[in-house]
Amino acid sequence: MSDQKTVSVAKQPSARKRRFYKIGPDFRVGGGSGFWVEDESIFPPYGVSRLPASTPHVPYVFDKSVGSLPYDLELCDHWWLISDRTKAVFETLDPDAFVFVPCDVRMPHACYDGPNYWLCDVVRVLDALDESQSRLRIGIRDDTRYRDYGRKYYSFLPDTKLVFREAIIGNAHIFRMAHRDSAVICDQDLKDACKSAGLKRIRFQDVLKL
Repeated sequence: MSDQKTVSVAKQPSARKRRFYKIGPDFRVGGGSGFWVEDESIFPPYGVSRLPASTPHVPYVFDKSVGSLPYDLELCDHWWLISDRTKAVFETLDPDAFVFVPCDVRMPHACYDGPNYWLCDVVRVLDALDESQSRLRIGIRDDTRYRDYGRKYYSFLPDTKLVFREAIIGNAHIFRMAHRDSAVICDQDLKDACKSAGLKRIRFQDVLKL
């Protein structure tokens, strides 16, 4: 009888999947807003969703007697109002993903001596959603009031789940979703960098359980 040998094959660890988050201002923080754009005529006309790098300096008024001053990331029309330290994190991680326009800040009854602020736009758009693995509504826009009339759009449900094709995302750390322009997605690296920098009022929602 021949000897039998049992050969043990070491199991190779599976590749770790990247984690992704929907990133944006944290509207769960209460309180009134004490900042606003003084002259909105500098913004691109309706129908232009991306912020041109040639946009003039944005005139902002900060008035803490009206409400809270901005944190590190706030909403401004289609874009974000961000602090200097937020800009530093974004530029370090993924400089090609953004356009930044400086803000000229004034206060009604004092000289402003706080950090610089910037209008920020995420200009990278990726069609990276794995629709077959995701859970959301997909349709064709039939309302002429929308900029994407006649085109495909994504609508989020109460139990939306987003799965992305990592081969398309590549080395990108942040991007807007094609067919859902308002949804900005970032990876774990950018989330960790924001946390390490102590940035405030930024919300990260796991895309697997929106």
